[in-house]
Amino acid sequence: MKYPQKEQYDFNDLMEIVKILRAPGGCPWDMAQTHQSIRSNFIEETYEAIEAIDNGDTALLREELGDVLLQVALHAEMEREAGAFDMNDVCSDLCQKLIVRHPHVFGDKKADDEKDALQNWNAVKMKTKNQKTQTEAMESVCRALPALMRSEKIQRKSAKVGFDWDAVDGALDKLYEEYNELRVAIAHGSVENQTEELGDLLFSAVNVSRFLGINSEQALSLACDKYIRRFSLVEQLAQERGIDMKNAELSQLDSLWEEVKIKQKETNGGNSR
Repeated sequence: MKYPQKEQYDFNDLMEIVKILRAPGGCPWDMAQTHQSIRSNFIEETYEAIEAIDNGDTALLREELGDVLLQVALHAEMEREAGAFDMNDVCSDLCQKLIVRHPHVFGDKKADDEKDALQNWNAVKMKTKNQKTQTEAMESVCRALPALMRSEKIQRKSAKVGFDWDAVDGALDKLYEEYNELRVAIAHGSVENQTEELGDLLFSAVNVSRFLGINSEQALSLACDKYIRRFSLVEQLAQERGIDMKNAELSQLDSLWEEVKIKQKETNGGNSR
């Protein structure tokens, strides 16, 4: 099967190519896919686009955005085949949403700054989704989000009605409280109770990050990177000293960890990263 060769393809070409891939005589893999079978692909491609953003890699971002768009196109094509909706319907709904939720641009509302614009967006969102309480707004937060992101969104929504600490000190005190409750659960509680208390501790940690204006997902990601860098140096040091990490005492490995940590702080001028 041939398709016209062009120097520059557009959105209509994309949808036509996806249609061909899914049609009889097309690609066996594409034809076999369902919403559920490529669900994880959608997530993976989105995170790869985020990584390109984090790395400031414009060329890679261009490629990864294309991969994300392909996922959108595939899902839309599946629904077109089923007779439910097509990509034009998706685009139309999006345009309507953008117009309705920007009354300060397309209506008579005003927004002097980013905060006003966001308030307008959220107010219209609650109205169009028929959400009458903040609880309904919290329940609408996507459950498929990474838990740290979902936690922060829920906390921000409860804060809108004044259910929040006045300052970070209150959030920190709550963090310590949840820490102590987890210790008690570990000593005396069931696995279910320990799970509950650990969840409360993590939720409280996100609350602290929110007060500090720090993205908890990003903070944890940076911590993972730091851990890998430090572990790599510990592993190198163990090899240099003939230490078998698998059979070494934990105290010996912890000593290597602290040694590397001190060296990193000295190298980075007190910054352990």
